[in-house]
Amino acid sequence: MHTAELALSLLLVVIIVVSLLSNVLVLICFLYNAEIRRQVPGLFILNLTFCNLLLSASSMPQTLFGVLSNAHPGGHIFCQVVGFLDTFLTTNSMLSMAALSIDRWVAVVFPLSYHSRIRHRDAVLALAYTWVHSLSFSVVAACLSWVGYHQLYASCTLCNGRAVNAKTQFAIYTMVLHSLTFLLVSVVLCVTYLKVLKVARFHCKRIDVITMQTLVLLVDIHPSVRQRCLEEQKRRRQRATRKISTFIGTFVVCFTPYVITRIVELFVTEPFNPYWGVLCKSLAYSKAACDPFVYSLLRHQYRKTCSDIINRLLKRRSPNGSGHQQQNGKIGRAKEIVKDGGVEARPAN
Repeated sequence: MHTAELALSLLLVVIIVVSLLSNVLVLICFLYNAEIRRQVPGLFILNLTFCNLLLSASSMPQTLFGVLSNAHPGGHIFCQVVGFLDTFLTTNSMLSMAALSIDRWVAVVFPLSYHSRIRHRDAVLALAYTWVHSLSFSVVAACLSWVGYHQLYASCTLCNGRAVNAKTQFAIYTMVLHSLTFLLVSVVLCVTYLKVLKVARFHCKRIDVITMQTLVLLVDIHPSVRQRCLEEQKRRRQRATRKISTFIGTFVVCFTPYVITRIVELFVTEPFNPYWGVLCKSLAYSKAACDPFVYSLLRHQYRKTCSDIINRLLKRRSPNGSGHQQQNGKIGRAKEIVKDGGVEARPAN
């Protein structure tokens, strides 16, 4: 085994383990905390977690096997099923991220009318659309036999037809697929999160004005306290920018190399380096390992739930036990609003 193959294999193993553990933890938090289940974004996170778990249990191990043995496990039907799931789950997860970004945009820009604009019924309809959208592309590819083992990516995924006419149709299909998934979601993420950042900076500026007015009035305040207040203003502005950059940046970094390679592959005849194809596929897989931290586990509400679960497993009761989950959830969201300058803003129930 070459050094590159060993490195890619280790990378895939790390991605699989982290993705499985982190997404299972998100699912446990969702089942444990009733407040999380009552929130509309919880449905989008649940759907995203479901897609990531299935992807981690189906496509990722198959790619790992392909890297190690230079072949796919099972027969032709098994490979088609895995390829179908690969297209469906990847598309569905992308659309779930777009739905989450729209939900946060509405929550931050229209906080007073959030509950009238985004209801559970609206979330269910949005999820139904993501499933129909994803299934339509996956079914078309399966019916036209555009699913099979792709040597470049060492994966059962979309692959070119053999006839010239089929190759032209496959090229059109691939361009439409990535335009209505990757490109569409990229535009939605950029537009919504940049608007959220604009509102967050506006709130930070208002807080800064109030803080400066207070510091002017408190003439006897110690210089160290004044300096800490000024440093907190700077950290608040940086925190909002860092969060938005994480939402958009992880999506772009993980999916862009794979999508560009798939499109360039349609128009060139020279073979790609196989290690590059597997690396691009691994980067796309890594989004499933990043999502639990980007959207869930780093938030106060999920951290508090994890702490409660650990205390319960250790037969200890947290200071604000599970009997006060709903109150803790509201307090946690209020802290996030103040801490993040409105990036994680949620209207009160």
